Amino acid sequence: MGFVIISSADCSLKRGRAGPVCSICVSSFGARAVAIFSGFMVAGGLMMSSFAPNIYFLYLSYGIVVGLGCGLLYTATVTITCQYFDKRRGLALGLISTGSSVGLFIYAALQRELIELYGLDGCLLIVGALSLNILACGSLMRPLESSDPPSLEKTRIDKVPDQYFVYHEKEKTVEENISILEKGYTDEKCTNNVPDYKQDNILNKNVLSSINVNEKDTYKKKVVEQTNFCKQLAKRKWQLYLNYWEETVVLFKNRVFSALFFAILLFDIGGFPPSLLMEDIARSANINEEDYHMPLVSIIGIMTAVGKLILGILADFKWVNTLYLYVLTLLMMGAALLAIPFARSYFTLAVLSGILGFLTGNWSIFPYVTTKTVGIEKLTHAYGILMFFAGVGNSLGPPIVGFSTKE
Repeated sequence: MGFVIISSADCSLKRGRAGPVCSICVSSFGARAVAIFSGFMVAGGLMMSSFAPNIYFLYLSYGIVVGLGCGLLYTATVTITCQYFDKRRGLALGLISTGSSVGLFIYAALQRELIELYGLDGCLLIVGALSLNILACGSLMRPLESSDPPSLEKTRIDKVPDQYFVYHEKEKTVEENISILEKGYTDEKCTNNVPDYKQDNILNKNVLSSINVNEKDTYKKKVVEQTNFCKQLAKRKWQLYLNYWEETVVLFKNRVFSALFFAILLFDIGGFPPSLLMEDIARSANINEEDYHMPLVSIIGIMTAVGKLILGILADFKWVNTLYLYVLTLLMMGAALLAIPFARSYFTLAVLSGILGFLTGNWSIFPYVTTKTVGIEKLTHAYGILMFFAGVGNSLGPPIVGFSTKE
């Protein structure tokens, strides 16, 4: 049970990410703020899961809250790492991605012990408390100061629509005041034609209305100011929304980015299920469990950590083209997957598991390739889109495998 939980947590951390949402949050609020907020989400979601009355509550607390928190944390970590490191970016990405694999390997045994000692509820509560350390780590993600201040001309251009908008609102309020004055004049004119015995009542009403003139004017000013603020806020949010989709269209016009999009989608559809089903493949090949020197999934986990580190180091060499290196890992991954149906012994499956785990380590160079393709300025946006479709591939892979097995 403990292994199943940690495996699902690892999947949500690495692949099941709400990519566009995470990229927008990091772009808007910065890596530090997003990392700290994600720490609260992960810890809070795990602690809520310890009090879950049924599986449907876990869908919300563990699947959505913890999964979204992990996605925010991953995007913030990758973004701040790429911003800080230029010369040794591959090594830095390899180290941070290797940390998750090493943590998975150690944490699986720790979680099993926690479940035996405190039960599943106590285990989730302790894990949630440990996750609060994300807050301390996130607070260290100091944003880099931009060396290029915004130009004066750009600032003026940005301020022009708001100034015009305010002037337009003021002009409207003047027109409203004029209409109010005209209305008052017509009312006064009408009162002159009214008989004497009715004028006293009208004068009393005018006295009462004149007392509240200042209050009405103040109220009208507040209403105009609040309306003006809401309109400006909605206008800016709508402009940001349009800019996001315009930038997305521009990204997909880049042929290399479009190729990465299809590559990551197909890679996760075909490459993710074997890591979950390798033990079942061994059983279907009639391999005895006594022959297992080490679980096949553990081999995949260890070699994934090794692959992330080595591929990250290779990406820093000047004579290595990271895009070609990533494509090579995809081709070798496809060849290894095609060889799995022909494996009939534990040794063969162990070797294939090691190869698949090592090649899955190309996740460490994927942000590097994305940065080289779109530039550091568009990394957060582009990486969020790619991670979203990686999550789609992870979701589609197991059902496709199950459907084909039934057939």
